[in-house]
Amino acid sequence: MTYNIDTITEKNMTLSFEFERYAQEHPEVLEQFPTGAEVVLLPKDDPELYRINLETAQKTRRADPATPIIYVEIEAVTPPRSRLVNPHLTTRPSSRSMTA
Repeated sequence: MTYNIDTITEKNMTLSFEFERYAQEHPEVLEQFPTGAEVVLLPKDDPELYRINLETAQKTRRADPATPIIYVEIEAVTPPRSRLVNPHLTTRPSSRSMTA
């Protein structure tokens, strides 16, 4: 499968968002990164994107060999989950007042 630029961008935005969320929950991960490092996200469950991101990193390395590169191999991204609690479908809203 060949990805177009929109697909690559969308997939990398999702990975970046999820990695940022992970880093907020595990700040010790960021402490391992050298200052100014280029972070390359490599999703193992998406071989095409893994290849594309790795090739992009290799081009960056050739253009600027002094920039440290950190590779983050990701096993998978689980599907998003809803945070709603007990939603109820109805044809009429509850008669309870929702005022505070």
